[in-house]
Amino acid sequence: MRIRSSTIIVTSLLVPLALVACLGGRDETAAALQTPLDPQVEQELWADATVLFEPMPEMASAPNNPVTAAKVALGKELYFDTRLSREGNVSCNSCHSLATFGVDNLPFSPGDAGELGGRNSPTVLNAALHVAQFWDGRARDVEEQAGMPILNPVEMGIPSEEFLVDRLSKVEEYRSRFAEAFPEDEQPLSYSNIGRALGAFERTLLTPSRFDAYLNGEREALSPMEKRGLQTFIELGCTSCHNGVNVGAASFRKFGLMANYWEHTGSNKIDQGRFEQTQDSEDKYVFRVASLRNVEKTAPYFHDGSVGTLDEAVKIMARTQLGEELEPQAVENLTAFLRSLTGELPPEVIASLEH
Repeated sequence: MRIRSSTIIVTSLLVPLALVACLGGRDETAAALQTPLDPQVEQELWADATVLFEPMPEMASAPNNPVTAAKVALGKELYFDTRLSREGNVSCNSCHSLATFGVDNLPFSPGDAGELGGRNSPTVLNAALHVAQFWDGRARDVEEQAGMPILNPVEMGIPSEEFLVDRLSKVEEYRSRFAEAFPEDEQPLSYSNIGRALGAFERTLLTPSRFDAYLNGEREALSPMEKRGLQTFIELGCTSCHNGVNVGAASFRKFGLMANYWEHTGSNKIDQGRFEQTQDSEDKYVFRVASLRNVEKTAPYFHDGSVGTLDEAVKIMARTQLGEELEPQAVENLTAFLRSLTGELPPEVIASLEH
């Protein structure tokens, strides 16, 4: 079939015009997203945010484990010490690397003998502010949590508390450091004090972000697009689970309120969550809500590391928890807000980590 030359000419003129119109539309959308919010809307959004969230404190204190310089220094030494694993192949930092926002960015972490754990290793940053530790909440605080992976046969593989205490007692530096950190204890080098020292160190690993500055009154700390993302976050109802100082991690909720989570995550195993600990049918598929602090840096996501990107995780949460199919712009706005939660360790902590 022959095509008339006039048709070619018209088409060649229309295509650039269509592209210009399309690109022009995108530019207009981008410009609108960067346009400041209406002052009244801006004020109401900030007021709502200060009710729903809390700024990061300077320290995650604990009445039963006062944070002292000696404890923190000892806890830091223990955190990086591979002698806390049976064969010396891993340390706490192996799965919770402070160089990569307290995670190893793997779906499952290899233990001392190379065997993989059964759940994704959550970040250690800001964990001292969580309502409980582990995905199923089986430890009440970071002090209790610290001692559990050490004795786990898949993780660090130490056969008993006595084994580790005996091993560390043969190290002169540890004998003196424990005595300095726990001067009132008759036996300073004990298994419980190992957990208390690690917990004290972890209580310093807090990461304030631009969002904290915003909550403290610096309205321009967030961009207009990030504020629109915050607005969407609140209006969708994400704050029913993700609230408080850690934007989450303050409660336990079922993963899959509106749809079976595994049908959207592609999980290889259907994990029953907290039910495995409590045997209470009400706890099936219930997990501790994840903190969204530093979430852009802690992929892969969910308890099994089944989702690799933040935008996909956002869409899955909207479907499974809220029954919502998000428009692309809503996802973009939400992820912009979530990136404002990326913080930094305090300068004094960073300095102490330099070897």
